[in-house]
Amino acid sequence: MARVSISRVRFVFYVMRFKSMKRLWALLGLSGFSFAVCAGPQINVGTVYDYLDSDKSTYLKRVFNSGDSTAFVKVNILEIVYDADGSHREIPVKTQADGSGRDGLMASPARLIVPAKGMQGTRLLVMGDRDTERYFRVRFVPVVPEKEDEFAVSAEDREAYKENLSAGVNVMTGFGTVFFVRPKNSRFDTVIDDSAGVYRLRNNGNTVVLIDEFRNCSLKNETECEPVTKHHILAGKTFEFEKKPGREYRFNLVEGASKKALRIASQ
Repeated sequence: MARVSISRVRFVFYVMRFKSMKRLWALLGLSGFSFAVCAGPQINVGTVYDYLDSDKSTYLKRVFNSGDSTAFVKVNILEIVYDADGSHREIPVKTQADGSGRDGLMASPARLIVPAKGMQGTRLLVMGDRDTERYFRVRFVPVVPEKEDEFAVSAEDREAYKENLSAGVNVMTGFGTVFFVRPKNSRFDTVIDDSAGVYRLRNNGNTVVLIDEFRNCSLKNETECEPVTKHHILAGKTFEFEKKPGREYRFNLVEGASKKALRIASQ
């Protein structure tokens, strides 16, 4: 029977261990490369729809950054104007007639530096006319800071940030939200017309009404449902749906701070 020396066994073991470690470091290197590719700011602004009640003039909006590097975020605001035919336009926020300030919504600050795994807030401030309800598009846009962007960072910090991002492939995603500013004299008046084949809600008030968590499901099988939806009924507008046989409809009627759960079944 052949005999193998202890020293030879040890030598083979060390060689195998060395090769295994090389494979391990190679894998770690690849993993590190993947992390570098994925590294970067990743912002989240929470809810897409926000509402300012009639007795409030400011609203705190928080921006979260779950990414691995600092997020430089611009806040851009446009006013949404609805025309008589139901179409809408987005226009720049105007200045008040006397030049005392903006007539609409402004963000303070409009430039946010959000640290990695951190959060920063901006206050949305309403100025000017609130006789009728107003609507605004608020966009939170992550950018690579430039000198003209007015971020409070030095030229050296800007260059270091660019170099850090250029080490990997980064996709910086922004968010657009809708901000509802209720009039000073908010009034809710939702009229329901429950006819044989159609369920209709009309907003006779002067501020938006929300149809939240609208569910359309089978009466026989509760799991057989269409996707849950959300609907806004602007002042003077209606929301309706056909009551189909064998279907059940559930939703929350939200009028400001008031929430009412409704269920409509069609046999």
